Amino acid sequence: MSKKPQYDPEEIRYPDQHIVTSPLVSEMEKSYIEYAMSVIKSRALPDVRDGLKPVHRRILYSMYESGLTADKPFKKSATCVGDVLGKYHPHGDASVYDALVRLAQDFSMRYPLVDGHGNFGSVDGDPPAAYRYTEARMAKIADEMLRDIDKETVDWDPNFDESRKEPRVLPSRFPNLLVNGSAGIAVGMATNIPPHNLTEVINAAICVLDHPEATLSDLMEHISGPDFPTKGIIMGRSGIRAAYATGRGRLCVRARTEFEEFGKDRMRIVVTEIPYQVNKRMLIKNMADQVEDKRLEGISDIRDESDRNGMRVVIELKRDANPQVVLNRLFAQTQLQTTFAINMLALVNDQTQPKILSLRQILDEYISYQEEIIVRRTKYDLKKAQERAHLLEGLLIAQDNIDEVIRIIRSRYDDAKEKLMERFGLDEVQTQAILDMRLKALQGLDREKLENEYKELEARIDYYQRLLASEEMIRQVLKEELTAIRDKYGDERSTEIQDVEDEIDIEDLIEEEECVFTLTAAGYIKRLPASTYKAQRRGGRGITAQSLKEEDYVETVFTASTHDYILFFTSMGRVHRKKGYQIPEAGRTAKGTNIVNVLPLEPGEKVTAMIHLREFPEDRYLVMVTRKGTVKRIQLSSIYTTRKAGIRCITLEEDDELICVRETDGDRAILIVARSGMSICFLETDVRCMGRDAYGVRGIKLREGDYVVGAARAKRNHQVLMVTENGYGKRTDMDEYIRADGPQNRGGYGLKGYNVTERTGPIAGVKVVSDEDDLLIINDAGVIIRMAVSGISTYGRAAQGVKLMNLAEGVKVISIARTDHEEEEEAPVQPDEGTEEA
Repeated sequence: MSKKPQYDPEEIRYPDQHIVTSPLVSEMEKSYIEYAMSVIKSRALPDVRDGLKPVHRRILYSMYESGLTADKPFKKSATCVGDVLGKYHPHGDASVYDALVRLAQDFSMRYPLVDGHGNFGSVDGDPPAAYRYTEARMAKIADEMLRDIDKETVDWDPNFDESRKEPRVLPSRFPNLLVNGSAGIAVGMATNIPPHNLTEVINAAICVLDHPEATLSDLMEHISGPDFPTKGIIMGRSGIRAAYATGRGRLCVRARTEFEEFGKDRMRIVVTEIPYQVNKRMLIKNMADQVEDKRLEGISDIRDESDRNGMRVVIELKRDANPQVVLNRLFAQTQLQTTFAINMLALVNDQTQPKILSLRQILDEYISYQEEIIVRRTKYDLKKAQERAHLLEGLLIAQDNIDEVIRIIRSRYDDAKEKLMERFGLDEVQTQAILDMRLKALQGLDREKLENEYKELEARIDYYQRLLASEEMIRQVLKEELTAIRDKYGDERSTEIQDVEDEIDIEDLIEEEECVFTLTAAGYIKRLPASTYKAQRRGGRGITAQSLKEEDYVETVFTASTHDYILFFTSMGRVHRKKGYQIPEAGRTAKGTNIVNVLPLEPGEKVTAMIHLREFPEDRYLVMVTRKGTVKRIQLSSIYTTRKAGIRCITLEEDDELICVRETDGDRAILIVARSGMSICFLETDVRCMGRDAYGVRGIKLREGDYVVGAARAKRNHQVLMVTENGYGKRTDMDEYIRADGPQNRGGYGLKGYNVTERTGPIAGVKVVSDEDDLLIINDAGVIIRMAVSGISTYGRAAQGVKLMNLAEGVKVISIARTDHEEEEEAPVQPDEGTEEA
């Protein structure tokens, strides 16, 4: 049974308490922002000046404070972990020890800042021993991180309980952010900076000091690229240059391999270096699993022969295996080749702002900080020299009058200070220094020695004053100190950079060809060469273009190059971007790939319009037309995006959808055609250029039940080609739309562009064509016919046209596309061509 409380409930009531009511949303926003800023500033991101996160800075300073420098004996890691926890870092011991271990790992740090003794983990992913077993001290190069910290060179902040001070940043006499890199995930942002070679980075810093106007090309003459502690090979330089120029880039890092002969006509692949941050044990396991699953062929055995002399992973090949082919598959399917994504994000402005920095910006920030360090150190040294010179002046006076000084001290014990100050004109500091000296030392003052020290101090004071007055001298001192560190700790590059021929892009490996892209109503997309469809005479039956599921039909068809960008406009007003070759190729009768496997579409979202283009210039525009006749014009460059989720390009009404998008040069006439055959042609300048989120304006007024089926750019000396759902079509001269008195104004009902009857059926599609074009017509049974536009008769706007495609009962034309002309030939009728309508 529970006992009764041993207190009076009235004693814990607070009659004077004041409860503040706060909205949950604003309170959560405020709390989350505070948490996010705490993680960004105090945990996950490095300072651009010393390249350290708070936990690493606290570890190094605590070891320095405890005397665990490189010239002292090792001490248990538990000592350091305990000091850091108790004095500076109010978090778990695991976080501190993990950070300490990483600072000691020569496969994680290009220049380890901690000298570890014991098991500190391995490249195989082995965990380090517990901190009660390992020992640690600062590495020699870490002394340079803290040099001059006692000379008032950095600012100090109170620790978590305000019982002591900790440095906000370390002096860092070499560019540690670039030299050792950094990786961290904050809230809403992350950093991933690769390590570099110390010699190269310091040479680049000296280049900036000597040539303030140095360009990226000048810097890259010194820094050729990242230098990983696990060595490896970086393939190509374009990713490096992009990262140095913008702060973002991607590197392809490859293992170092060689072929060896063994046995009788047998070959093996030997891996001696692996990419950075790759777990060797998991790499070998992954290769073995793929061999077992038959995804990697030609491999008979995999062994790890690594020892204290270096890494050696042996991959024995079968007798009939091609070594280069097997190696290429290993690069493609395993972590023998990885991608290192560079994101050079660091805290700037005294840890108040996270910012993505270019190589030049990092060097400029570091040089500016080091100049500040030299100035603050010089001011400290100047102050100390002046204080010592002041004392020496008093000692020289005392030495000149030593007998009288001693007599005054002996005879005036109670007021000796005041008497000395009165007698010799000394101030309190000088007098106290004389009184603090032992009698033997006072009598043994050597005037010559004091004068020499005083002259030396005067020279130093003069030097310090000249140094503080000259920015050029400060830069020269910094250059000399950086050179000394380079000469002492610098070494050769570990990671090789191989030039890739012409920086081959994937597009260089894909033949450019004209393709037909189709998208079905059920969302299946595919591409196949346009040459698949041979030109036929009008009235032909066509060939089967796609095997479709029951009730599915091809909704969109157009031709484009494999190297063109394909822009996908969706029913929710978003646009996605893909290259033509990224659309899966399929056979002529295959149904294709579902669009949700190509684009990240939301539930219920579908692609309603597709266009193709080569680039995104500033002087090009997109004109968008919706089903309800709304038209909108935006700059083409405003939708240039690499975002996987796409971006919004138009805001649609609830019952409207985007049905047509056309690229223009800003001075075109736009033709809009409704299902009823009504059409309107107006200048695109009637529609002002809008932002991506705008709704648009009315392009054509529609009668009840009518809707827009297509739009096109009107061109003189061309024809408007319309095709109806029942397979009829005609060409009409553009002059009948762009009349002598100019196009119409937008927003009206327009003119009759086609005499729609029960026999012709409503309009299915419209294109602006010339005699040099071919036309593709596709029906909802998945059949496409290709014909020369020149074979289609030209009629006036009010005519019904001629039969272009024979259709079985119930089959309708649903889309048309214009393509380049191909010489006409009769299509042979084969049983497997699917000549019977589906």
